[in-house]
Amino acid sequence: MITARPTIPATRFAERLAAARGLAEQAGLDAVLVGVGADLRYLAGYAAMPLERLTMLVIPVPGDWSLVVPQLESAPARLCPPATLGDLPVVTWEEGDDAHGLVARMIRAAAASTAARPPAAGRGLRVAISDDLAARHLLPLQDRMASVEFSLASSVLGPLRMVKDADEIALLTLAAHAADRVVAQIAGGRLVGRTEFEVAGEVRQRLIAEGHDEALFAIVGSGPNSASPHHDASERVIRAGEPIVLDIGGVLGGYGSDITRTLWVTGGDPAKGPDERFRHLFGVLQGAQAAGRAAVRPGVTCEAVDAAARQRIVVEGYGDAFFHRTGHGIGLEGHEDPYIIAGNVQPLLAGMAFSVEPGIYLPGEYGARIEDIVICGPTGPLELNEAPRELYVVDG
Repeated sequence: MITARPTIPATRFAERLAAARGLAEQAGLDAVLVGVGADLRYLAGYAAMPLERLTMLVIPVPGDWSLVVPQLESAPARLCPPATLGDLPVVTWEEGDDAHGLVARMIRAAAASTAARPPAAGRGLRVAISDDLAARHLLPLQDRMASVEFSLASSVLGPLRMVKDADEIALLTLAAHAADRVVAQIAGGRLVGRTEFEVAGEVRQRLIAEGHDEALFAIVGSGPNSASPHHDASERVIRAGEPIVLDIGGVLGGYGSDITRTLWVTGGDPAKGPDERFRHLFGVLQGAQAAGRAAVRPGVTCEAVDAAARQRIVVEGYGDAFFHRTGHGIGLEGHEDPYIIAGNVQPLLAGMAFSVEPGIYLPGEYGARIEDIVICGPTGPLELNEAPRELYVVDG
């Protein structure tokens, strides 16, 4: 079932650009430089190709923002939403031009045009730059702006991207429900006798069929492989009488899905159902995941959510078997702020989206994980995934 998807209104991007510039000014920055990637998609709605040629969103503080692109990319750049509305000028450069020098000159010209923070203030220019900008672009920019103090743009863009608006939440919800349906389809289909790789291929096909634009991953960890949280689907043949950790996700309308459910395949033989030890382990995990979800509300820190899930597992003696964080943010990237981990004292805000995914892994034997995408609502958690969280005991 494919449902009509919402879209981000074109006017939203100018609002985001203005918000980014406002936060940059509060931080005492002279400019923010955004390269190809999720930050550019967030601010300009432009999914630029990651070329060796420079594409860069230039946001001076103060001054007019602009999108610098190679001439051969000018047509798609001018089709991004804020450009079509006239809210984002597109500046092109020709083959052989010094594109990095062009950006440096734009920054210096903007700084020279204002008396807000003149050179007499006793410091050089301060520029925040995309966290994941390729070194082929970062190093030339540093060379052309030798006296500039560089910092990470996440200090400005992170607070904006962490809090999702209603349209973003609608897209995340649509993606989550599509992934729910795929879990049900896989759990209800044939598993025994097939390889993990074959099942992973089916997952990818079904994610696309259910409305995803791209299927990013399909972890199918069977038997002892279920104890490896990021197991790559292999040629191992799934057998009756063992668990499968199924962790799947992709992108729908630019926003991600990510769900994990644990299955136990019997091959139709009741005698090959889960043993009592595994049922106990899974019961502990189920309680821990529920505790993590229940802890979500505005003002609670990220580390407190991690602790709520982890405590149940530690008390039951499985503390060493839960060796990853409880969750990660999700949006335009599969992993982004906020991270649900000990030491992260970021308070939750309404609109933050993240996973709650504790796991218990016994290397060489088996493991289990339950994962949902949760929105921090005004008074508590808004759970996007609706697939049952019980152990799926299936014929397979």
